[in-house]
Amino acid sequence: MLPLAVAAVSVVALAVPASAAGHGDNGRFTPGAAGVGDPYFPLEGNGGYDTRHYSLDLQYDPDYDQLDGTVTITARATQNLSRFDLDLSGMDVESVSVNHRRADHTRRGQELIITPRKGLKKGSTFTTVVKYGGVPQTIVGSPIVFGSPYGFLHTPDGAFVGGEPNGASTWFPVNDHPSDKATYDYTLTVPKGLTAVANGRLSEHRAATAAFSRRSAKIGAEVFRWHEDSPMASYLTTIDIGKWDVKSGRTPGGVPNYTAVDPVLLANQPDAVDFFYNTTSDVTDTWSKTFGKYAFASTGAIADDARFNGQPLGFSLETQSKPVYSAVRSTGTIVHELAHQWFGDAVSPRQWKDVWLNESFASWAAWYWTETHGGRSAADAARATYAARPFPDAAGRPYWSVLTADPQRDTMFNDRVYSGGAMALQFLRERIGDEKFLNLLRTWYAQHKYGNAETAQFTALAQKVSGQDLSGFFKDWLYSPIKPAIS
Repeated sequence: MLPLAVAAVSVVALAVPASAAGHGDNGRFTPGAAGVGDPYFPLEGNGGYDTRHYSLDLQYDPDYDQLDGTVTITARATQNLSRFDLDLSGMDVESVSVNHRRADHTRRGQELIITPRKGLKKGSTFTTVVKYGGVPQTIVGSPIVFGSPYGFLHTPDGAFVGGEPNGASTWFPVNDHPSDKATYDYTLTVPKGLTAVANGRLSEHRAATAAFSRRSAKIGAEVFRWHEDSPMASYLTTIDIGKWDVKSGRTPGGVPNYTAVDPVLLANQPDAVDFFYNTTSDVTDTWSKTFGKYAFASTGAIADDARFNGQPLGFSLETQSKPVYSAVRSTGTIVHELAHQWFGDAVSPRQWKDVWLNESFASWAAWYWTETHGGRSAADAARATYAARPFPDAAGRPYWSVLTADPQRDTMFNDRVYSGGAMALQFLRERIGDEKFLNLLRTWYAQHKYGNAETAQFTALAQKVSGQDLSGFFKDWLYSPIKPAIS
C-alpha cells in the first residue's frame, strides 16, 4: 500500500470493556446495524450512533488522482456499542483509532467495520480517526441517475464532486445517509497554483510545502480550510479542486457569496463569473423573502468545465451553501438548485423515498420564479406539463406509474418526482389559495430547518394550515399510479 498522509487522533468518551455489564440496553454491548433501514439503500448509513462532526484533513494530488487523508468523526452512541460501521467504497485504510486507542477494522463491501478495544456506553461521545488513501472511483452506469457518472469526478486540473444520493462514501468514511446530519471542517492541501473549494466559509488560505504520497520529494502546496457550521447531510458534501476565477462579497441582503468559475468556461461566456455571482445573489435574497431567512452562513456557486472520459457532464447539484454546476447553466437551473438550500438542504428527507420533498419543491419554485419575473404562470406550466404526459405511460417511458412520494430506488429521479410533484404543489396552491400555500411552505421550512422530515408530516401540516380534508388529493397526486383529473 502506498504511503498515506498524516494524522493524529483525538477523542474523549466514556468507555467500558465490551464484555462488561452496564446500564441501559440490558447491560449488553451489541454491534450497530450495518444500515439505517432505508428500503432503497439498505446498507447506506449505519446504526448505533449519531454523528455530530466530521473533520476532514485531505491531500489531493491531481497528477496522480491520489487522495490521502485523515478523517476524525465525533459521534454519540445511541446504544451500548461493541462495534460499529462506517460507509467507505474502495480506498485503502491504513489505521483506525477510537478514543486514542488503535481499533480493529475489517472491510465487507462498502462497510468499514470497526471494533474498539472497549465497548462504548449508550449516551457517551466518542471520536473515531481513520487514516486512508487511494484513487476515488467515480460511480458509473447506475440506473438511479440514468447511467450518468457521479460522485468523485476527476477533471483535467483537479476534481468535481457531486455525491447524490450515495457518492460521499467514494471519497471519505462516513455515515452516508441524509438522516444523520453533522457539521464539517475541511483542511484541503493541493499542489501550488490550485484552489480547493468546499462547503461553508473559507477560514484560512496559506502557502505551504507538502509531501504528497506519490512524489519523491516535497513540493509547493496550498492549504485551504473551510467550515460548515450548519448540520449537513452527507450527500451534500463537496470538494472541488482546480483553477478558479473567484468573486466574493455579499448579496444585497447581506449573505456572504463565494462564487468560483473554471476559467475555461469564460472562453464561450466571458461574463460567466458575474452571471453566476449576480444571479446567485438575486435568487438567494428572493427565496429568503419568499420561504424564510436563508439557513446557512454563505451562498455561492462552483461552476466547472466538468467532463468524464472527455464528455461533458450533464448535471448540477445542490451541494450545501454553494451548488455545483458542471458547465454554465441557465438562470432556471440556478433558481432550482438554490431553492434546494431551503428544500433538501436545510430540510432534508428522512428516507430517500421522500426525495420529492426536495425535487418537486425546487421544480415548483422554478415555475414560481418565472411567474413572478414576468414569464409564464405556474398554473400554465403545470397544465402544459399535464397535457404533455399521456396516460397510460408510453412504453419504456414511465411517468404516471411512478409514485411521487414512493418512486422506488431506480426511478427516484424520474421526472414525475420533479414536474409531477410540482404539479401537485401547484394544484394544492390553487385549492387552498396563495396565502395559505405560501404560509404552508414557510411553516414547513421553519419547523424542520436543520433537520429531516417525511411526507406524512407535510400532508398533515397542509391539512392543518388549510383547514381542509386533503386526504383524497394527496392519495391521487402522491400515492396513486394514475393521471388525476384536473379542472
